[in-house]
Amino acid sequence: MTKAFVVGHPIKHSRSPLIHGYWLDRYGLDGSYERIDVAPVNFGDFLKSVRSQGFAGGNVTIPHKEMAFLSVERRTAQAERVGAVNTLWFEGGLLWGDNTDVTGFMAHLDASLGTGWERDVETALVLGAGGAARAVVAGLQNRPCKRIFVANRTLSKAEDLVRDLRPASPVGLETSAWEALGRVLPHAQLIVNTTSLGMAGQPPLALDLAKAPRNAAVADIVYVPLETPLLAAAAAHNLRTVDGLGMLLHQAVPGFRRWFGVTPEVTPELRALILADIEART
Repeated sequence: MTKAFVVGHPIKHSRSPLIHGYWLDRYGLDGSYERIDVAPVNFGDFLKSVRSQGFAGGNVTIPHKEMAFLSVERRTAQAERVGAVNTLWFEGGLLWGDNTDVTGFMAHLDASLGTGWERDVETALVLGAGGAARAVVAGLQNRPCKRIFVANRTLSKAEDLVRDLRPASPVGLETSAWEALGRVLPHAQLIVNTTSLGMAGQPPLALDLAKAPRNAAVADIVYVPLETPLLAAAAAHNLRTVDGLGMLLHQAVPGFRRWFGVTPEVTPELRALILADIEART
């Protein structure tokens, strides 16, 4: 039986076991996927034990993604760009790490907005400067948009992100002060929130979307609630919206393929399963 895991601290909130369990059942595979709670002080020892415990690999979530990046024996170019690892597997006897948040976010944009959506996006605005923002920017740098603005409440963190990712692409990568968002919004055909603002228990993200272009799309990686105040405001202005749940589902695909040898499909049934779990817990 092939075994995989998700490791974090805390971990009981993770919906990854539901996602991978659904796929194991759907494709009739003899495998398991389990939650493992490991405190940061013990994470290095846990990684050393992954092979001896019989795991084919696993997912890494908060707060271990940066430590996983530093600890794996090999990293994909995608992980190198982001500076964090969320997917582990063994290849050639070595422990590899990737960051599938990049492809997960972009796959969800493609599924939500349709093929060729990026041809209408000359300027993108990414709100936040954490690990998720780095993954989003890295993904957008692979598309033909000309400029990406990164805005964060602490400007120095946005400056760090731009410094780290600017050499990766000819796409113009710039910072914007949080107070100056009103000057960027009229030019942004894609707006992506990667902050915790709008998440259940957090303040809403206050953004005047009346200034956004009429053809703009607004994405929010928060998925509890599924319709954040930002997405509700976007819908009220007749802007296209992209919720955060799809990124969670699509980022799981590459890991499942590596561990279990099958490329799974993100289906409406899987989405409904996760939505039911969200509703039950909230």
